[in-house]
This record gives sequence, C-alpha cells and structure tokens, in this order.
Amino acid sequence: MLNDLFGLSGKIAVITGGGSGIGAMMAHGFAHAGARVIICSRKLHQVEEMAAQINDTNPSGSVEAFSGDVSSEEGIDAITAEVLSRTDKLHILVNNAGISWGAPLGQFPHMGWEKVMNVNVAGLFHLTQKLLPTLIASGVEGDPARVLNLGSVMGKHPLGDGAYSYSASKAAVHHLTAILGKELAGHQVTVNALAPGPFQSKMTAFATANEDQAKAVGGDVPLKRIGKPSDIQGASLFLCSQAGAYVTGAILPLDGGIHLITGPNLFGSAMG
Repeated sequence: MLNDLFGLSGKIAVITGGGSGIGAMMAHGFAHAGARVIICSRKLHQVEEMAAQINDTNPSGSVEAFSGDVSSEEGIDAITAEVLSRTDKLHILVNNAGISWGAPLGQFPHMGWEKVMNVNVAGLFHLTQKLLPTLIASGVEGDPARVLNLGSVMGKHPLGDGAYSYSASKAAVHHLTAILGKELAGHQVTVNALAPGPFQSKMTAFATANEDQAKAVGGDVPLKRIGKPSDIQGASLFLCSQAGAYVTGAILPLDGGIHLITGPNLFGSAMG
C-alpha cells in the first residue's frame, strides 16, 4: 500500500538546481522511490557528482545529470532541448533552481532584483511553459503530471532579512503556483509549491554551515530545529506521488511552524 501511494516507479522527473541542497534531497528521495531522475544546474561537475553519489546508494530508480541554466531564454531553450532528447515523457517537473541577493535597504542594487527575478520567477515560468506539452501528454485522469515549485516561508510572510528581491520573488512563485494550478487542472497537471523554512544548503550556508550555527538557527523555530532531508523528501513525495494526486494549487509550509509566529498576545501585558 505504501509503495502504491508514495512510489514513483516508472515516472520520469526533472529537477533544476539538483546538484545540492533541497534539489539534491529531492533527487535522492525520488530515485529511491523508483523514478528516473534528471537533474541539472549551471555547474556540470556538481550535478554529475551528485548523480553518482545517489546512484552509489543503489536506489530502485536512477539519476542522470546535465548542465543547464534557467537565467536566460537561451538557457531555458537548451534545457528543454536536452530533456526532450532524453525522454518523450515527463511526469514531474521540479522548479527548484533559485538564487538570492542580500544587501541593506539603502544599498540594495537594481541588479539584485533583475538577476533574482530572472531566475526565480521568469525562469520557473518559462521552463514550465516550454515543457508543458510533454507534461500534458504524460498526465492521465487520476494520476496527473506534477509541477512542484520551490517557494519559501519568506515569500509568505514579511521576513525580508535584507533579501528583498528573494522574498518578493518567492511571493510571486506562490501566486504563479495558484494561477497555474487553476489553469492546468483541466489538462491533468497539478501545480503545487513547498514553502520551506531553514534547511542546510549552499544558499543558507552563511547561517547553517556548521552544526552550532544550525542549532542556533533552529532555536528560533517553533519545533526547535532546522529542516532535515527527510522532511523535504516526505513532502515532495506526497505531492508528486499517487498520494497527492488530488492536490493542486497548494503552498505547503515546511518550516517547523515559523508561519504560525505572530506578534505577542494582544492583551498579554494587561493580563499580567
């Protein structure tokens, strides 16, 4: 029953930014669930090394890699051509590639917006658009094709932390997820997003690179820890397997309860 619900045997998945961090966590989970996983990122050696590492764990599926860049129209066209040269089916597209930019409010550069929005929003939209015919052809009633986008807790709540364009881009990802979820449901394609809190990755290495830092960051999370690979794997398998076939347009908080944090109790001081 568990394999029927959460297995991905026979499925083909593409994960952008799959060489490290959350993308690599997903690739590992998908491969062990039986999928043929195709990962890409700008750094070919990184995705090739990650594919080899995962394949060395003897998954029931497999991982393969190529170099791809979602920051330009030409790069997206090249990714599309490479994917279609490898397969005529695509059951799962994970738009995981993303970048950030941090600077104080008065010094935040225009380039910090242009570059981040190009990758995190325009790249996500246009790659989905290019691969959509193959996704539509691969989805069936009761088992639709899946698009899974990477949002962020910072895109859902006013948590700037100097990463203004990153937070705004992730809010756009959430909204696009809802729009595409509505528009593509009739084509047997679901579109959902994860909104992660802190996980160990290249993007968060400045704050989570070692265990002491990770523990300190986790101390500010309601569940008192940062996320683990199994948290990402469980959530993404749910949304991309038979278990999540009836879910679309959802933004799944994966943040240990950060999205529940509000201000102090309204009348706390008066109550003593």
